[in-house]
Amino acid sequence: MIPIIVLALVFILIIIRRIGKFRFQIWQIMALGAFAVLVTLQISPLNALKAINLDVIFFLFGMFIVGEALENSGYLSFLSYRLFGRAKSLDSLILFILFGMGISAAFLMNDTLAIIGTPVVLLLARKAQTTPKILLLALAFAVTIGSVTSPIGNPQNLLIAINGNVANPFITFFRYLLLPTLINLLAAYFLLRLFYRKHFDHQILSNHPEEIKDPELARLSQISLVLLAVLILVKIITVFAGLKIEFRLTYIALTAALPVIIFSPKRLTIIRRIDWTTLIFFASMFILMASVWNSGVFQNVITSTNMTLTSVPVIMGISVVLSQFISNVPLVGLYLPMLMKLGVTGAGLMALAAGSTIAGNLSILGAASNVIIIQNAEQKSGETLTFWEFVRIGAPLTAVNIFIYWVFFMIIK
Repeated sequence: MIPIIVLALVFILIIIRRIGKFRFQIWQIMALGAFAVLVTLQISPLNALKAINLDVIFFLFGMFIVGEALENSGYLSFLSYRLFGRAKSLDSLILFILFGMGISAAFLMNDTLAIIGTPVVLLLARKAQTTPKILLLALAFAVTIGSVTSPIGNPQNLLIAINGNVANPFITFFRYLLLPTLINLLAAYFLLRLFYRKHFDHQILSNHPEEIKDPELARLSQISLVLLAVLILVKIITVFAGLKIEFRLTYIALTAALPVIIFSPKRLTIIRRIDWTTLIFFASMFILMASVWNSGVFQNVITSTNMTLTSVPVIMGISVVLSQFISNVPLVGLYLPMLMKLGVTGAGLMALAAGSTIAGNLSILGAASNVIIIQNAEQKSGETLTFWEFVRIGAPLTAVNIFIYWVFFMIIK
């Protein structure tokens, strides 16, 4: 039970974030949790090291380098003007972020857009003279909801597409999830407008082009983006064609980072400035979650219930709730084999994809992309989102999202 107690304390600390004069960052809290299960021998050092998913760590490392180079060179600011310069009000800006980032997340992966998008929305918030919290929430909801649509939108979808024996993964995902996802992106806009209505004053936004600060680094950043796009396209083709080729997202991220690492004289500065604290967070999270997983508590909870584990509402409910505690990828790793043995296909597997992903809208810990956005914002500008600021909009949005997906599953089924 010690891992469960530690997990509960981690959640409480993330909610309050402050004890007396001490204010904790999310990565520090998670690191304390990992340290606690190690010193209490709930997990051995060797098993702790094995628990760290190096694919995730190296993927984030590569994308952080690309993102830092884009920001450092000024090319990211230049791109943000090209992409969002036509937004003339906060309404249109949020719609651009929700649909632009959301649709992109379906193909570039949610964590990628979280890394690249955070400095963009911070810059846009300064230009719009509005609170960054609105745009950070818009980004978080966009990359979570948008990534539902595609088998490569996030790691858990890819796991379902490959291990769930999904025929024609892109067609299947689009058939069940494309239209409700677009509706859910629009629902996110209306909820943001409702909760932050005082900020929507129809003020005309003034957008000015940004200068590229380092042309040489910008050129390398462009090469990195092209490599990223081409390799992701290759990945899409391999998945679509059903080719059993070992082509991990880690390889894509590290290859995209190579132009900066090899050719930029600023490589060491860029590497020093990437968000190392987020990498510590994920390494710590893997250790803590492995300890919790080994306790068997959540497995016993699932198997001891009398619920029909194969029904769409139950699949979505379990996915949303347990993803808050053991993260969505481990949840899918546990639940998917159970569903496969019970003969679940089609709507059931898509319900697992939607539920485990949309869980990211409920709380900060529901999705890795949320943590990336918040940690990145704190590091770059001191801006943050508290647990309650996220949940007060995220909870009703998640309820709306689940209902919309459920309706579509019932129609298509």
